Amino acid sequence: MEILLLVVGCVSTVLLVTSLCRRLPVPAPLLLLVVGAAVSYEPWFEIPELSAELVLFGLLPPLLYAAAVNTSLVDFKANLAAIGWLSFGFVLFCALGVAFVIAGLLPVPFAAAFAIGAIVAPPDAVAAVAVARRAGLPRRVVTILEGESLLNDATALVSLRTAIAALGASVTFTDIGSDLALAVVVGPLAGLLVAKVAIWLFRVLTDTPSSTTLTFLIPFAAWALAESVHASGVLAVVVAGLVVGHATPRVRSAPARVSTWMNWSTVQFILEHTVFLLIGLQTHQILAAAGDDPVSNGRIALVALAVLTSVIGLRIVYVMAIRPLLSPRHRPLSWQEGLVISWAGMRGVVTLAAALTLPAETPLRPVLLLIALVTVAGTLLIHGLTLPLVARRLGVRGPDPREDALQEAMVTQRSISAGIDALKTAAGPDDAELVDRMKNMARRRIDLQWERLGRSRDGAESTAMAQRRLRQAAMAGERRKLLEIRDKGFADHEVLSTLLTELDVEEATLVTREDREREVREAPARASGEAPCVHLGEVPAEVDFEAHGECADCVRLGQEPVELRMCLTCGHVACCDSSPGKHAALHFRRTGHPVMRSIEPGEHWRWCYVDQLHDEGPDD
Repeated sequence: MEILLLVVGCVSTVLLVTSLCRRLPVPAPLLLLVVGAAVSYEPWFEIPELSAELVLFGLLPPLLYAAAVNTSLVDFKANLAAIGWLSFGFVLFCALGVAFVIAGLLPVPFAAAFAIGAIVAPPDAVAAVAVARRAGLPRRVVTILEGESLLNDATALVSLRTAIAALGASVTFTDIGSDLALAVVVGPLAGLLVAKVAIWLFRVLTDTPSSTTLTFLIPFAAWALAESVHASGVLAVVVAGLVVGHATPRVRSAPARVSTWMNWSTVQFILEHTVFLLIGLQTHQILAAAGDDPVSNGRIALVALAVLTSVIGLRIVYVMAIRPLLSPRHRPLSWQEGLVISWAGMRGVVTLAAALTLPAETPLRPVLLLIALVTVAGTLLIHGLTLPLVARRLGVRGPDPREDALQEAMVTQRSISAGIDALKTAAGPDDAELVDRMKNMARRRIDLQWERLGRSRDGAESTAMAQRRLRQAAMAGERRKLLEIRDKGFADHEVLSTLLTELDVEEATLVTREDREREVREAPARASGEAPCVHLGEVPAEVDFEAHGECADCVRLGQEPVELRMCLTCGHVACCDSSPGKHAALHFRRTGHPVMRSIEPGEHWRWCYVDQLHDEGPDD
């Protein structure tokens, strides 16, 4: 009964606090930590024990997998240099720095000081990414932070394992090197093996329940395989998640993907918030144990504050020092982006779980546990509350929703055009009428995408908005009739459930689309035949330049453009915003020339950088 009440209480608290945080400028992990700390002093509440085994073997694998499987493998590879410098270099740099601080302030062996340094060094995946996305940071910055927090736990845990071994016996540099090599080489191989087996099983287990169940087995299998040979379970889970996530659209059916996404979203939400509540619940116990040690409360407070200051300061120094090395092949990080990355150093569940693995005979173990707790709470409080403000003050912002809408329209046009080509290939001699009808439907989907970018001067809704509104009204009528038939027992439950599910999927898609369009700024309407803004009206749709070529900046820098654009003022050809250099936008910032057009085959649209508007342009 106690376990049941504990589960109900924790999940209810998570729901209440996360709902409240959506209305407050406070990160949910921080508020859950505070609530847990307050509850830990209540005598009527039985505090659950947060063991290292529970976190490292029960909670960490699914949390890491959920983050990794939703991370772009392409973006991860593109930012691998930055991720490596932070996830390996920074952890060791911070661990050594903190070790010297602790060794100078507390009577503990250097191995114990280095152990706590390794414990507090790695930022937390859950906290860092949650706060970074809430702060509206650029996607590349979020990718770097996410990649760092996925891999840095491996460095920290290997360093901690070495320090614990040194507490009991002498450890040579050969031992350290062999442990690190085993973690870095064998761990990813174990994860890759599990991923390959899982991908093969996805082709065999085609039914949705079995396929979804397999995804819950992958992180634990990868962790167990790696740890059984004393390699890094963290790296194994991360590699498995990245590979499976990249392969999923090709090897799994759409129903299986939707089912997995829904189930994992719920599991991830519960786990990643519950762990911070559990950390807070350990506050009273850790403080009481530290108070029984011979070290004075004043010295404990001084050391905890010194460590907290060190982890914050060391990250700023390290990130700003190596900033030029973080992206050598693409556009370098600006000093503003570097400062934001250095300020996103929230610690979390791995820090406290790793601290709990310290042997009972470790000198001043309760004090070291308290230092870890203060570091977690302090970084969540300082970074979590101030990161959005720091990003705004430095002018570091995420992508413009209108630029996303433009890119989505371009990608949709390309994919639908490819679909039409495949349709022609698959069609038989008797399918001509059906092919024409489907081609018209496909072209209409492209038109609806582009209409999202149009703005209306009189505030009238676009055709896409009207179609969505009317379809939602029609679906409401369909659902009422289906429920009426169900209540009167006129049809089988299984038949009605299938029809209701189809309506739910379609409505969920429309609601998602509506939420995304709400982010796109409304634009003034244009009268029929008029350009949507003065800049598009002033420039010609075509200029007397060769509408092909190459991006000279990409050639000079050795970069590969994704698509090409042409300035309609001077004819300069440059790469699009999906390319590493984004040289078309850079040309606008340098020259002020407002309008460019696509020179990709079959595309005729123009874009005004000043008013963030587009029009279709004439056919070539």
